[in-house]
Amino acid sequence: MTASSRRTTAARSTTAAVGAIAVAGALLLTGCGDQTKDNGSDSSDTASTSSAPLADKLPKEIRDKGVIKVGSDIAYAPVEFKDDSGKTVGIDPDIAAALGKQLGVTFEFENGTFDTLITGLRSDRYDIAMSAMTDTKDRQEGVDSETGKKVGEGVDFVDYFTAGVSIYTQKGKNTDIKTWADLCGRKLVVQRGSVSEDLAKAEAKKCPSGKKLTLEAFDNDQQAQTRLRAGGADAGSSDFPVAAYAVANSGGGKDFQLVGEQVEAAPYGIAVAKDSTQLRDALQAALDAIIANGEYDKVMKKWGVEDGAVTKAAVNGGK
Repeated sequence: MTASSRRTTAARSTTAAVGAIAVAGALLLTGCGDQTKDNGSDSSDTASTSSAPLADKLPKEIRDKGVIKVGSDIAYAPVEFKDDSGKTVGIDPDIAAALGKQLGVTFEFENGTFDTLITGLRSDRYDIAMSAMTDTKDRQEGVDSETGKKVGEGVDFVDYFTAGVSIYTQKGKNTDIKTWADLCGRKLVVQRGSVSEDLAKAEAKKCPSGKKLTLEAFDNDQQAQTRLRAGGADAGSSDFPVAAYAVANSGGGKDFQLVGEQVEAAPYGIAVAKDSTQLRDALQAALDAIIANGEYDKVMKKWGVEDGAVTKAAVNGGK
């Protein structure tokens, strides 16, 4: 969901990965509810600051508040979404809860549209942005990926997951779509500000005359899925975990199918303002700690996304 998605290449096959995500969905979710609405911030239980092993690494103002405000587009199952009770759940909230135990703070997720999260970070609305956001050089440097122009000071990333971008279609339809080039002459739906949108714009420039790639971008991925489900497009694209979750769970697995292979493997990163180096380093230390103590692997297994696991916390590892 973010500019550039991420990873593929692991021992697990695409079919097996979809199956694991389907199991996670069945066990943890009976229905996603309305994921386009912000039903309020959610907090995760954490250890107290006094008992947390890495609390002293945080900036004093955050230790004193006991809260890290997280900007997130909470409509991107299974990475972050609202369950039927309105609680924010998913891969990112579970990782944040584990980080909170190390740091002695609560991570409070606040809903926002994806393409405004970095702006919210710059304006101090959020302390961090955690929303399946791909760590890219352009984002690190504050460069607009489409125009190549400088639009801000950029952010730092603490990388915590890897994934790739996938294409999906309505079940049983447009099965001839296997690559991005096959989208020429078709209509694609995506989330605005995502790598899928970037890839589609780049591919559209390559399409031959008379075979235009038509692109429709939405505020969130759920809206794009709704349009495709209704037959308003030929295909959709999003990060692999999200596409796989939709394929496994939408309409009981009868709405969509994955087509082709993942592309653009890259890391998801927790975005932190450039001048928040102490917070960045605290998050890096906490992530390394939960990787070492096994809490991170528990989250990966819970959601069936072990293929995207990292073995250490990198800062600004995106290319």
